[in-house]
Amino acid sequence: ENFLQKTSAPFSTDSCDAFISPNMLNLSSFTKLMKKLQEIHPEASRDKIVDALLEVRKNNKGILNGLSINSIVERTSVIL
Repeated sequence: ENFLQKTSAPFSTDSCDAFISPNMLNLSSFTKLMKKLQEIHPEASRDKIVDALLEVRKNNKGILNGLSINSIVERTSVIL
């Protein structure tokens, strides 16, 4: 919940490498990101994926701004 409150960003629904702006993912982006990560990491729970996403944000000075979706997926996958 806290993650969703701190995140929001419009981008094309067809683009997986669009840039997040400003600082956050909107609910639709978050849902797509979660779906992609769950497909790549079916063994990981939703909570574990969210924790990994929060760590990616923390490691990026507390923001996701400027990271492509693919970059977020790659960094999260390394953590998972």
